[in-house]
Amino acid sequence: MDELTEIKATIALAVGALTGFWGWYGWIIIGWIVCMVMDYITGSAAAAKNGDWDSSKARAGIWHKCGMIVVVMVSAMADLLISAAVAHLPLTWKYPGMIAPIVLVWYIVTELGSITENAVQMGAPVPEWLVRMLAIGKSTIDQAGNHICEKGDEAEDVRK
Repeated sequence: MDELTEIKATIALAVGALTGFWGWYGWIIIGWIVCMVMDYITGSAAAAKNGDWDSSKARAGIWHKCGMIVVVMVSAMADLLISAAVAHLPLTWKYPGMIAPIVLVWYIVTELGSITENAVQMGAPVPEWLVRMLAIGKSTIDQAGNHICEKGDEAEDVRK
């Protein structure tokens, strides 16, 4: 097997494993990873085109992506913690997890916005409505997260 075929086989195995293990959740993770890679590549290309490419900025971008990975891991651990607690309490409902998927979708929309900005810097025409739709999507996800937290704050006020 040549090297390119091995790389393709490895990627196919990883994608299959993620989606087989997590189902729809695996596809969100794959989409997020693809968006992070595309953002890094398009950001580097835009910087190179404009004569602004700098290895320290590129490293800062990688650290930024590493921080995002940490946040997603924290959100997944929070989901696991809540799910485990709910499973061992005398409740009639189950917690399928919602924190990590919301965080992942928020990151995907953010990455898509950044990729679009990079495309503009590379000279591509971008429909203004696409930029607005991505901004609305991010704002909507923020509002949903804030609404969930506000509901939690209201419940806390009732307990006092």
